[in-house]
Amino acid sequence: MPRLPLFFIIAAAFGLLVGVCLGVLMGIQHDFHLAPVHAHLNLLGWTSLALMGLTFRAYPQLHANPVPAVAQFALSTSSAFLFPFGIYLSIEHQAPALAIAASLVWLAGVAMFLARLVLLAAARSPRRHPALLPAE
Repeated sequence: MPRLPLFFIIAAAFGLLVGVCLGVLMGIQHDFHLAPVHAHLNLLGWTSLALMGLTFRAYPQLHANPVPAVAQFALSTSSAFLFPFGIYLSIEHQAPALAIAASLVWLAGVAMFLARLVLLAAARSPRRHPALLPAE
């Protein structure tokens, strides 16, 4: 998956666009009650996904095996957008279930990211670590 880092950056840029649009709309309306949605779009959507993509770019071994790399991408990107939407539902409709579920999915994606980084750091030869080798 040589283009996976780019996919992270594209998702991050989409998060930035949506977060900025929401911020502009709140500013125009002088109504900032959705600021937590805006903040989480920018923090998870833009910042975190971009940093994950740049980390994948810096350490290509992280996406040499497509199964865990794509799983982490799916967990992280889906929850980066569902969590802010869940916060919106919680604020506007007193329905926190999606925010709770998406935050747990985000946690799983972050834990997977950390575990894969630790495995990479602990490997004697990162190019030969079984958890990071391409699937055969």
